[in-house]
Amino acid sequence: MGLSFDIGIIGAGIQGAGVAQAAVAAGYSVVVWEQTAIASGTSSRSSKLIHGGLRYLESGQLSLVRKSLLERELLLKNAPSLVKPVPFYISVYPSTKRRSWQIRLGLSLYAVLGNLKKYACFKKVDSIYLAEKDGLRTDGLQSLFQYWDAQTDDVALTKAVMKSAQMLGAKIYCPARVMAVKQVNGGYQVRIDQDGEEKEFFCKTIVNAAGPWVNKVLDIVEPPITKINIDLVQGTHIVVDDEAPSGIYYVEAPQDRRAVFVMPWQGKTMIGTTECAFNGNDPKEVKPHQDEIEYLQQVYHHYFPQRRGKLVDVFAGLRVLPKQENNFFHRSRDTVIHIDPSQPGLLILYGGKLTGYRATAEEVVENLKSVLPGKDRVASTKALVLN
Repeated sequence: MGLSFDIGIIGAGIQGAGVAQAAVAAGYSVVVWEQTAIASGTSSRSSKLIHGGLRYLESGQLSLVRKSLLERELLLKNAPSLVKPVPFYISVYPSTKRRSWQIRLGLSLYAVLGNLKKYACFKKVDSIYLAEKDGLRTDGLQSLFQYWDAQTDDVALTKAVMKSAQMLGAKIYCPARVMAVKQVNGGYQVRIDQDGEEKEFFCKTIVNAAGPWVNKVLDIVEPPITKINIDLVQGTHIVVDDEAPSGIYYVEAPQDRRAVFVMPWQGKTMIGTTECAFNGNDPKEVKPHQDEIEYLQQVYHHYFPQRRGKLVDVFAGLRVLPKQENNFFHRSRDTVIHIDPSQPGLLILYGGKLTGYRATAEEVVENLKSVLPGKDRVASTKALVLN
């Protein structure tokens, strides 16, 4: 039967790493299998933001915003070398969809949901200094608001969370491909391939945290398990060889009024993101489309006409969204935790936000407790320092 664990986790992106940390902190034995490398998929191709999700207020996702703001505060405290507070700027022009009073109202609600703490507050600022320093377009500029969120290196953060889990006893096999997951008495038999060598494990429970591969993993589960129909949504970012701006600009794309970020990244300027359907067969095939690149360039030049915008890098990632009739932009970004009643020991994670990974992981562990033996907690993820 091979090595035995309480929880087996498929995928070492931020969600899988988070579940590993939360599970081992709760006293469970944990093993993680990752097919490529830690944070090699979506968790390396995000907007690098730790934020409450200001724009989610418009779609009424208050609980998601509240949770994200609380998690942001924890990360600022527990990972000060990885997560840094950054000023965000929102500009208002005559063509802007959201008027100054609406932005002020939204930022006020954002501050309240953030418990009116230091980095929950906002103010109206003088645009002249920033226009001169960053090259922000001043023609028609009516207002400029500044609030706070945070930025991180998504790969470094994911690796730090996994390191924390390993220090508490979690085991990881990487690279390793999960070949079969079979329900047996008392749990699951898992077969993997690592460097051409097959290995077997027995796990009382399984967490599928495979990101865009989530439903492909379910194809190797016996007996078959129900899936949620999903859309894989491609998001592209570009990096231009311009000096990093003073903060992160939250702008409105003139083409379709979508929110786009113009942000500092490794001394240069990064712009993102887009949202379009991914129609490929393998998530590894995701790559930026030319029309996405041009879209982001147009947004950048519209708001920063004085900057050169020489393209130096592009990258694309995939987010998982449950299939719905409405457009991608207005769908919930909260994680969906799915358990088929016929197999209560197999939990499936659909989607998820970088910011909320810890809260999601704690919820996952809580959901699995009914099929796991009682254990004594060894640590609290609210207090574990990440570096």
